[in-house]
Amino acid sequence: MHKNNMARKTAAREAAIFAGGCFWGVEEEFRKLPGIIETKAGYSGGHTQRPTYEEVCSGTTGHAEAVQIIFDPEKISYDELLKVFWESHDPTTLNRQGPDIGTQYRSAIFFSSQEQQKMAEKSKSSLEKSGKYLHKRIVTQIVPAAEFWPAEEYHQKYLLKAGLESCKV
Repeated sequence: MHKNNMARKTAAREAAIFAGGCFWGVEEEFRKLPGIIETKAGYSGGHTQRPTYEEVCSGTTGHAEAVQIIFDPEKISYDELLKVFWESHDPTTLNRQGPDIGTQYRSAIFFSSQEQQKMAEKSKSSLEKSGKYLHKRIVTQIVPAAEFWPAEEYHQKYLLKAGLESCKV
């Protein structure tokens, strides 16, 4: 029995998908956290199959640059991931993060369960009530997870490969 319990804990995995601007920076924010098993830059929330970076950047596919996070819920909770998400970008700018402009840079939480949806909505509501953004409205979408399409290999762990800490100049 002890071995079975250990196996379940070792095999614990959940997925989360967040969009908060350029996926290079979002991926890096999550990649280095304890309890993260894997991160993958990609595209979600659009209407075309297997979009390419160029197609997503054109703004015609409806996809957001997003990051899929596989995590061990025994080591890091979904609530902790939400906290990092909110702190890693400006959720009050519609279709924009810094110099990046377009619907592909929108702020979104793609939930995969009712529990994730409730947690995301509660965290958004708490942030709105906190007064952190004064009179600005949080525009982050909280929507059902759509198909996640991994980005091209050169986008994966881009900042790590380039020896950079963030996208900020």
